[in-house]
Amino acid sequence: MDRTLTRSSASPVPGISAPGRWTTEQVRAIGDIRHDAAPLIGAEHVVPVTADLDIWDAWPIQNADGTPAVLDGDVTLWMALGAPQFPDPEARHGHARIHLLSRDAGGWKHLGPALADGFSPGSREWSGSALLAPDRTSLILFFTATGRRGEATPTFEQRLFRAEATLAYTDQGYRLIDWRALQEIIARDPAHYMASDAGTGAVGTIKAYRDPAYFRDPMDGSHHIFFAASLAGSSSAFNGAVGSAIARDDALEHWQIQPPLISADTLNNELERPHVILHDGLYYLFWSTQTHVFDPVGPVGPTGLYGMVSERLSDGWRPLNGTGLVFANPSEAPKQAYSWLVLPDLQVTSFIDAWGSDGKDADAKRFGATFAPMLRLRLDGDSAGLTGLA
Repeated sequence: MDRTLTRSSASPVPGISAPGRWTTEQVRAIGDIRHDAAPLIGAEHVVPVTADLDIWDAWPIQNADGTPAVLDGDVTLWMALGAPQFPDPEARHGHARIHLLSRDAGGWKHLGPALADGFSPGSREWSGSALLAPDRTSLILFFTATGRRGEATPTFEQRLFRAEATLAYTDQGYRLIDWRALQEIIARDPAHYMASDAGTGAVGTIKAYRDPAYFRDPMDGSHHIFFAASLAGSSSAFNGAVGSAIARDDALEHWQIQPPLISADTLNNELERPHVILHDGLYYLFWSTQTHVFDPVGPVGPTGLYGMVSERLSDGWRPLNGTGLVFANPSEAPKQAYSWLVLPDLQVTSFIDAWGSDGKDADAKRFGATFAPMLRLRLDGDSAGLTGLA
């Protein structure tokens, strides 16, 4: 790997004494405060990337500063979870692989599975992030390996891995070749994080140790990974958290795990795909969550993008808009999109989920399985919302 990508003399930050709290009082206030809603998704927006593949969680192959890496011809490369189409879209999670996609002025193109067959240590691959070196050929992928390769019955054990590859251009387009240096990173600290296979496989009850999102802090050059987690020692089934780790070496091979950064204990089970950007001198931490993973005794928030803001990465996190909610799906289609990712320029990508449905009708399980229209975020200190389509 090109070591110029990750040069930093930063030492690990001190342990966090107590995580930022996302509380029932904050979520209860959602109904009293005006929050933005995403524009309604219509049939004209549901444009499949390819006819025989459902896709969902996606992320760009990024530069160290978090921006999508732009290649010759103004091409950007993305990764997304993909699976064959099933009558019940929830079945896709048991067959997920990371796929490589390209995007240019002509739209999206599917380039096939990103990882070589048989390379992943899991029975399926879940979300992560990918970093391209300045040489434009050396790549590091951080990803979730779920289950174990070859297991007879899929389990929900989740482990965080890194791997390296070479980006090459062939007559079929861009490809990732020479996969190597597969290594488990950020082993779970049982003092802080519950085992990911401790829950059941039912939707909304799966425990988390997944979704590694890379962030380089431009203030000091330190390298961080944020991930979805579940709190150890909780008496509640709704014990979602955001975990973090900091790199101990310039090659991003060795990481020091940190205590939880955000806790939603007794409130919510899944703070998914957490990630951080720096904007106007403030750190913004975002995550996605869904109505059905809140504790049903209440309060229950809408499916949407949530987040907190702080002057520091280590602590001081407070909920955006006083509630944590940045924006929600529209009330007419409360499940229309999910898995929002905020880019450094404040564009927001997601996938189309159950569009055109109020969640109660025959279309409630209709799955868009493609990219949702890109949105544009507004950030102003502790206030956040949408400006519209990007």
